[in-house]
This record gives sequence, C-alpha cells and structure tokens, in this order.
Amino acid sequence: MPVRRKVVVKGALHDSGYLEQAQSVARNLGVGGWVRNASNGDVEACFEGDEGAVYAILAWCFIGPERSQVDQVVIRNSRYRGRFRELTIREERKAA
Repeated sequence: MPVRRKVVVKGALHDSGYLEQAQSVARNLGVGGWVRNASNGDVEACFEGDEGAVYAILAWCFIGPERSQVDQVVIRNSRYRGRFRELTIREERKAA
C-alpha cells in the first residue's frame, strides 16, 4: 500500500552529504519525494512510495551518513498523493 510521510531530522547534518545519500537510498528503494536543508540546520523531507520502502528510508533517517549526527527524527503521516517518481533535492528553505 502506498504511503506518504513528512520528516524533520535534527542534528549536525549540513555538509555531511545527508541530502545526497538520502537521494541515493531513496533511488535504491524506489521512494519518491523531496529532501532539503532548512536554514535552522534541520533536514526536511517528504517520502512517497510502497509502505515497506518508505519505512526503510525512515529507518535510514535515524542513522544518516557517517559524517552526520542525528539527534531526533520527527515523522508525520500525510495523505498519499502519488506526485513523485523519484526523490529530488530542493533549494534550502529560508526562515520567515
């Protein structure tokens, strides 16, 4: 069953290759969506795909790349929309 999850990852993540590795993991799992840095140092993401594949990338989010330090992962359920075929890296979100 396809699902959609929105994620905020907190920790020492910028300049660790987090976005690029998330994209690679998502490609291998067949997960779509987007990932981006937030100006406050968090990483934000939206994942869509098969439930098992999305849970696999969520599990990876708690670990991240070797050079990252993940302190917290906040996951929100969202309605599946089927908008994404692959995971793209988006521009950094600026604080309001």
